[in-house]
Amino acid sequence: MTDHSADADHSAEQSMRIAFSPCPNDTFVFDAWAHGRVPGAPPIDVTFADIDLTNGMAERGELDILKVSYAVLPWVLEEYTLLPCGGALGRGCGPLVLTKEGGVDLTGKTVAVPSERSTAYLLFRLWAAEVVPGGVGEIVVLPFHEIMPAVRDGKVDAGLVIHEARFTYQEYGLHSLADMGEHWETTTGLPIPLGAIIAKRSLGEERLRELAQVIRSSVRQAWDAPEVSRPYVLAHSQEMDPAVADQHIGLYVNEFTADLGEDGYAAVRGLLTRAAAEGLVPAVGAGALSFP
Repeated sequence: MTDHSADADHSAEQSMRIAFSPCPNDTFVFDAWAHGRVPGAPPIDVTFADIDLTNGMAERGELDILKVSYAVLPWVLEEYTLLPCGGALGRGCGPLVLTKEGGVDLTGKTVAVPSERSTAYLLFRLWAAEVVPGGVGEIVVLPFHEIMPAVRDGKVDAGLVIHEARFTYQEYGLHSLADMGEHWETTTGLPIPLGAIIAKRSLGEERLRELAQVIRSSVRQAWDAPEVSRPYVLAHSQEMDPAVADQHIGLYVNEFTADLGEDGYAAVRGLLTRAAAEGLVPAVGAGALSFP
């Protein structure tokens, strides 16, 4: 699905091509930029796609700017650079493992996940290595909005969910077996790195620094006047209750969205270092996360 709301006066060839999810945190962050309200910002041609699709786009080198899972960075950092803003990190906002009954042993069980290259799945793998020594069974990739119904209907034994599912899983009669973010925070003391904003290195250092400032400006405008972004947020939030959309934004759009900062970068390095040590991702070079 493509949204051409950026600026009809500019052709697609002149626009920066960007993909992010239709989730409230992303539409909230990018609303001002997408609608031409950031002075001097280049117009953008927006593609909406779930994280599994944007991760694949990044691996194939498609588009100029992408919202991806931090977990996919080891495969894409040669072509893309991590922007120091616009993404999703936080505390108390980690993925949950949901089941129909409480206290389920996941050994040999089928688990639905939103993407095998997602940060949620990486956190799950790090958790399972400690808590499910026998190993889980089959992993099934589903769009995140299909995961809770699949668990409820018995199509899978458990589901790894993200985003607003934290607020709605009980409506499906499900139980939270474990909180991946709680496990991460307890063992590291760091915020949970979830979604990253990356941009093509070939754009050049000057343009990359400009894009970071544009994103920061778009975030600040959304914070200053949240009602302005509301139509864009609700138009793409898949009939989500407005109150849930607000909770979603409150949880995932925070100080790390404006600037990763020392703790943010430490969290990203920590995740990728631990995952590489477990053999889950390739090791990342010393300066690979540095921003121009």
